[in-house]
Amino acid sequence: MINDKLPKIWYGGDYNPEQWGPDIWKEDERMFKLAGIDVATVNVFSWALNQPDEETYDFTQLDETIDRLYKSGVHVCLATSTGAHPAWMAHKYPDVLRVDVQGRKRRFGGRHNSCPNSPTYRKYSTRLAGKLAEHYKDHPGLLIWHVSNEYGGYCYCDNCAAAFRVWLRKRYKTLDELNRVWNTRFWGHTFYDWEEIVVPNELSEEWGGSRTNFQGISLDYRRFQSESLLECYKLEYDEIKKHTPTLPVTTNLMGLYPELDYFEWAKHMDIVSWDNYPSLDTPVSHTAMTHDLMRGLKSGAPFMLMEQTPSQQNWQPYNSLKRPGVMRLWSYQAVARGADTVMFFQLRRSIGACEKYHGAVIEHVGHENTRVFREVAELGRELEQLGGTLLDARTEAKVGIVYDWENRWAIELSSGPTVALNYANEVHKYYDALFQMHVESDMVSVEEDFNKYEIVIAPVMYMVKPGFAKKVEEFVAAGGTFITTFFSGIVNENDLVTTGGYPGELRSVLGIWAEEIDALLPGRTNQIVMKEAWGALSGQYECGLLCDLIHTEGAEVLAEYGSDFYKGMPVITANQYGKGRAYYVASSPEAAFLQGFLKNLCEEKGIKPLLDAPTGVEVARRVKDGKAFLFLLNHNEGAAEVEIGSSGMKDLLANAEVSGTVTVPGRGVVILEDRK
Repeated sequence: MINDKLPKIWYGGDYNPEQWGPDIWKEDERMFKLAGIDVATVNVFSWALNQPDEETYDFTQLDETIDRLYKSGVHVCLATSTGAHPAWMAHKYPDVLRVDVQGRKRRFGGRHNSCPNSPTYRKYSTRLAGKLAEHYKDHPGLLIWHVSNEYGGYCYCDNCAAAFRVWLRKRYKTLDELNRVWNTRFWGHTFYDWEEIVVPNELSEEWGGSRTNFQGISLDYRRFQSESLLECYKLEYDEIKKHTPTLPVTTNLMGLYPELDYFEWAKHMDIVSWDNYPSLDTPVSHTAMTHDLMRGLKSGAPFMLMEQTPSQQNWQPYNSLKRPGVMRLWSYQAVARGADTVMFFQLRRSIGACEKYHGAVIEHVGHENTRVFREVAELGRELEQLGGTLLDARTEAKVGIVYDWENRWAIELSSGPTVALNYANEVHKYYDALFQMHVESDMVSVEEDFNKYEIVIAPVMYMVKPGFAKKVEEFVAAGGTFITTFFSGIVNENDLVTTGGYPGELRSVLGIWAEEIDALLPGRTNQIVMKEAWGALSGQYECGLLCDLIHTEGAEVLAEYGSDFYKGMPVITANQYGKGRAYYVASSPEAAFLQGFLKNLCEEKGIKPLLDAPTGVEVARRVKDGKAFLFLLNHNEGAAEVEIGSSGMKDLLANAEVSGTVTVPGRGVVILEDRK
């Protein structure tokens, strides 16, 4: 439980009363009660109000807000407001301003505009967090701390350059070692003094986003910037804990956001929280995968859905409305996959600036007679009905899918073999195949304990970190099934190629070696031709993107390429290693192949689907105290029939016993408690 002061699924979101006046505040309280809102995230961007000058701290308005909310039955998620520094700070201390990747010094404006290595920013952000914690430590309405907001963005200023050199000294100790791992003899880049090292931006090594001359320095700069921002978070975290050691502290993450290593961040968060903003056409399984990744950041612990829109975003190219029922459906999707909160941005819609067209619980019309408000209120009533039934429930998956931010950085920085390779998309292909079969999976880090899984999948494991290959070997030798793909085992943690044949350190467990990698042009494909029928697989399937030209070293060939000069070479292999098997998929297959492939492996390991549900119906399960809660989420416009068997279950939302066939309305939700 996040905080036992409120032992239910929290319901609320970001609230900015400082943008309004007393008449509106009174109306907000009335409408919050109607909607069932019980948590408000406040003070997210109020640094300038909290601290009007260098020495003055004024929490008068914040006091009034928190007291007023608590008296009306609304608890607070209290932000430190350090996501955007005040104008006086930028004017007096320009070191707080970032320098962008093109080397341009920013002026005051926007948000995420502070240099993470600015002594000024670190001093005043930490001081503000401490003063807030000291001031509100005994307030009964305070549930949780929210540090800053949506950390992100890199800086390339002189402060960062100096701090980067310090970071490098700690990491590599000597210039000889740094020169070795960065391969600086290429293009005559050898460094003889630490001060010669400059940040890798468009004035030095990088261009066009993720293009770089030297992967080593660019990879390290991403590590450094992720750690620099994390250090800012930790400074505030530690200051808060001095005054409120028992209250949880979090910051809102952004799903698959590329710039920060969220597995490392999660180690320093009491609970993971994140902001979910899919588009109308985002695949349902992609959102599900991201929820599962947020759950996986702390090895399956429940997380907070900190933000979602009740209706529409303001910042996407096409800001479509959520259709009737979709807000409720997507809210329960988060709960089904581990969320113990349902929260929105925002509770009342702003009247000015760039977020005035971002959806809200209370729209510009200002009353409760709107479709959005009615849907929000209905969901509020249901969450009140559910109470604490689902809190702390966990998922029990037998398949783990490895996701690694440093591996993603290295792939994106790679100078080949194709610009079309998207790490997150390739991971999603495997996740989606299991999702369509209603087989549970966990998204896990390279540090996770593999032994709790029957199958571990590591798509495009380009970077093999120290100890990973041994971990895979031990897992497979003990009876596990391991799957990896093309462009795996190529480099070490420094992006230096492991010589002797791809897939490098994974070569032994996979029983293959790759000679070449062919990059297919857009629209071009090859074929996966099964040597013989294997369970759900027979005949041939399309594949593309990249094709590894591999040779076996003990592995069994299950399928061969169907065309081009490498026709007849292996494309799918299986290697017996100890008591288990390791599979190599040498190209990017079509969905039909992956579903058949993973169906076969799941059947071999005794892993069964949760249910046999129709297309478009998502099935998920959480388990708590020996009880299983089964979620049926119908993403279709029309109703769907789902066979749940003859055993008695309770429909928690309808408060009725059910068995046999359950009807799930279009864009509807059914939550079943297995009473066996």
